[in-house]
Amino acid sequence: MVTIPVFDPTGAACDPALPTLSLALDPDVAELELRRLPALAAARRLSSIRVVRHKPGRRCLVAYALGGFGTVYGKTQRRRYGKSGHRLLAALRAAGFDGARDGIAVPEPLGVVGSFRMWLQREARGVGAGDLHDDPAGQRLAPRIAEAAHKLHRAGVEPDRRHGVADELRILEECLGLVAAAQPRLAPRIERLLAACGRAAGRLPAARHCGIHRDFYPDQVLVDGDRLTIVDFDLFCLGDPALDVGNYVGHVTEHALRTRGDAEAFAPFEHELEERFGELAGPAARERVPTWTALTLARHVYLSTRFDDRCPMTEPLLELAEERLRKVAA
Repeated sequence: MVTIPVFDPTGAACDPALPTLSLALDPDVAELELRRLPALAAARRLSSIRVVRHKPGRRCLVAYALGGFGTVYGKTQRRRYGKSGHRLLAALRAAGFDGARDGIAVPEPLGVVGSFRMWLQREARGVGAGDLHDDPAGQRLAPRIAEAAHKLHRAGVEPDRRHGVADELRILEECLGLVAAAQPRLAPRIERLLAACGRAAGRLPAARHCGIHRDFYPDQVLVDGDRLTIVDFDLFCLGDPALDVGNYVGHVTEHALRTRGDAEAFAPFEHELEERFGELAGPAARERVPTWTALTLARHVYLSTRFDDRCPMTEPLLELAEERLRKVAA
């Protein structure tokens, strides 16, 4: 009898908040349940199970390697049954995100395993867009990223959640409050940063909300030649479309500062992305991007404290966020 290896480095199978993971990571049960899905009927035997990403108590992404089919990804989230994630991908595919016309796609949904509270999707090919920002092709990629975001905003798929300015400020207050508590010497600057965030957000003009990704950054866009695939719609909601582009630009700027020591290292890419977005979404949307970028950089102050290798970036990011907030206030 062939033993199917299971790679579970975080102990996800024992997560009490995600009780169905113990079944999803059991090879015998998983193989039986996967074979029930019509989309996988022709697949051969399960060859391995791997926990790709696990946020304890919240969600988990599992990779199933199937002979003759390839890799299938399954996602389970706390207090969800998998149907909403499957429905969202199906709706986006129906709205033109199969890549057939313009090469802009979302992963193909394959079905729901009720006993796992998990929905499944086919593996999307490509490398994260962040790997290409300093490549000669990177600047040519920027307009395509803007087009992908704009296509999502115009897809007409209605989310059941909202995210507005007040929600963003609440998250910033919670996250940056943790930084101030852990590093009291930074507390006065954090307090001033939060006040600046509030002022900047308060000056944002009213925007027509639509379905947005809300976690749109380079690793969420896979590039395979001319094809772009947007992944990970966990935070999909109704919101300001400029948030997505500002969030993307903020991540690019943070990456430039962290890896190059220069926040402007990828400025040409950022400029091309913002300009193309403005052409598609209009000048008013383009003008809101710098504020959302500044708010994203403020959030990165907190994120830098969550990774050992990024802790040295906390103060440089704090200084950068302060500077960008002054610019949007000018």
